[in-house]
Amino acid sequence: MSTSAQAMQSTETCNITREIIRCANFSAIKHKDQRRKDPEMTPYINHPIGVAYILTEAGITDLSVIQTALLHDTVEDTSTTFDEIEAEFGKEVRDLVAELSDDKTLMKEDRKRLQIEHAPHASPKAKLVKLADKLHNLRDLQRTVPRGWSQQRVRRYFIWAAKVVAGLRGTNKIMEDALDEIFKERNVYV
Repeated sequence: MSTSAQAMQSTETCNITREIIRCANFSAIKHKDQRRKDPEMTPYINHPIGVAYILTEAGITDLSVIQTALLHDTVEDTSTTFDEIEAEFGKEVRDLVAELSDDKTLMKEDRKRLQIEHAPHASPKAKLVKLADKLHNLRDLQRTVPRGWSQQRVRRYFIWAAKVVAGLRGTNKIMEDALDEIFKERNVYV
């Protein structure tokens, strides 16, 4: 590789890194006062970072997918708007975040049902983030049970997640295999 080609590649890598860190910082600021429901009250930002990390472990390097992973709960769970996401990170990321965001005006059961119904029709990039999101949440549930959750509620979550994942099949073998291992351990099949 020529010196100028190496310099261009280095500049591109630096720009991508800068954008990922800028996005992680934006998400951290938005989620700064939020905590997970686990007994340790883990900072919420650990979740979007964990989702992005799972994607990189699964071989995903697409910048918009990684940014979407870092931002996937900002509109749903903070005062962030879709317009703000677009202004900061572009239309593609905005559209992906919108595709992954639940409508919080609906009842929880309706939102859960719609996730199952919409999963097969999601865009390929949204499916990647959704798989990583489910994998992160299920790993968290294996690690610890949220405050106030019964074992029956945990089991219902695993069954529901398996139904969502069923609509995402054929997206990424690495994540699907990891999810299948979890479902097998929990004796959950769809």
